[in-house]
Amino acid sequence: MKTTPFTDIHIALGAKMHEFAGYNMPIEYSGIIDEHQAVVNSVGVFDVSHMGEFWVKGPKALEFLQKVTSNDASLIPLGKAQYTSFLNEEGGIVDDLIVYHYEPEKYLMVVNASNIEKDWEWCRQWNSMGAELENASDHMALLAVQGPNAKETLQKLTDTDLSAIPYYSFVTGTFAGAENVIISNTGYTGAGGFELYFYPAEGKKIWDALFEAGQEFGIKPAGLGARDTLRLEMGFCLHGNELDETTTPLQAGLGWIAKFAENKQFVGREALEKEKEDGITRKLCCFEMVDRGIPRQGYEIMHEEEGVIGYVTSGTMSPMLKIGIGMGYVKPEYAKPGSEIVIKVRDRSLKAKVVKAPFRKQG
Repeated sequence: MKTTPFTDIHIALGAKMHEFAGYNMPIEYSGIIDEHQAVVNSVGVFDVSHMGEFWVKGPKALEFLQKVTSNDASLIPLGKAQYTSFLNEEGGIVDDLIVYHYEPEKYLMVVNASNIEKDWEWCRQWNSMGAELENASDHMALLAVQGPNAKETLQKLTDTDLSAIPYYSFVTGTFAGAENVIISNTGYTGAGGFELYFYPAEGKKIWDALFEAGQEFGIKPAGLGARDTLRLEMGFCLHGNELDETTTPLQAGLGWIAKFAENKQFVGREALEKEKEDGITRKLCCFEMVDRGIPRQGYEIMHEEEGVIGYVTSGTMSPMLKIGIGMGYVKPEYAKPGSEIVIKVRDRSLKAKVVKAPFRKQG
């Protein structure tokens, strides 16, 4: 199994470790609910160094991005980031990713850990224009520092004014004595905070500095378990659950990341345009359990009159709401908030209702 610069630290902290995307990763430390609440109420640190990073460079960089990603990369100013996707020719989502406009003619793509090799081959396959591509996944470490006290914790360790970095923007600066750290106002928790990209050799120094700076806020390490419950409470999609090569951005409620701009013939565009014209046959929705029970991936979603209308893609017991919540695909007419649906939990039929994301209301 692959390791991150922090694997030994996780083990020393007594984390429950498990294989994820070929890496030995921490699932939980003090417990998923405890870590989840620490992030929502104060500050938590996630090791997400298993994520993939590809550089796209040179005069053909933008042309490449316009071909291979669904969103309009020409609209990303320097110092900003954009959420986007790789699509196959049927409009299915190969992966969702973030693109950073790092320097003129230089972009950073951050992809999901489980898809690094597939995505790299995909990028090479479509690089007919000859952009310069570099897979830097093994040369970059990544920590997500998330929660309402993240900014104050981080500010102690850098001269960069973090208040001046808007959402989905970043700067490259010195952090905890380490040079060239990308400090990005992004995250996957809905609790606010930053993500830090840096050379693996700086890892231990940065980790130690963070935990010292955050001590007054009760900073906690958080594992992949809490990362999942946090993103689910926000209704954020996860590739392999809500998104895969058979689901399209239109079905997933991500039509805003598919831009049908002139001069942007991205892979999958024709299929999406046809789907837009014909109408989608299923739609992603969020739902809360009315009856007691926890929905899980793969469970059937039913309607009293029509039988099976879809399936659950993600589900959990919400640490903040203390009820079962989930996401799933249903026939479009049942995806409206307020719709009453039934989740088949093993041999029981449990009532649920469709709601608008996020489940966890902000502020």
